[in-house]
Amino acid sequence: MADLYRLKVLTLEKSVYDADVRSLVAPGLEGYFGVLAHHAPFVAALQPGKLTVTDAQGVESIYAVSGGLMEVSGNAATLLADAIEQACDIDLARAEAARERAFSIVCSVHAGPDAAGAKAAFARATNRIQVCRSRRPE
Repeated sequence: MADLYRLKVLTLEKSVYDADVRSLVAPGLEGYFGVLAHHAPFVAALQPGKLTVTDAQGVESIYAVSGGLMEVSGNAATLLADAIEQACDIDLARAEAARERAFSIVCSVHAGPDAAGAKAAFARATNRIQVCRSRRPE
């Protein structure tokens, strides 16, 4: 049996995941990184992307994460997500509509806080669409 470690995934509103896992792959600011049991301690900022978690039984779960922070220490990992959604729960039509709205704002506003917010919303919606489309059939 593979070595395990404890993974907790939290948002401001709730605990999303709390179990022993074999591995995870997360979207860091500098690129994707993996974590296995007994990993060296570190803290990383996350960007929007696909989070892949392999549980103790070897079952893979896919999530769309919108950003956040991750800490690994003492054979445990804690991921504090801005927002996270399991791929199978993503409403593709809603995500596509959100991306279109954000794209319209990006095209109409060229600078300032509205443009930055619209670009961030566009990135989050695009990520949700890509994660939803990339998941394996269940």
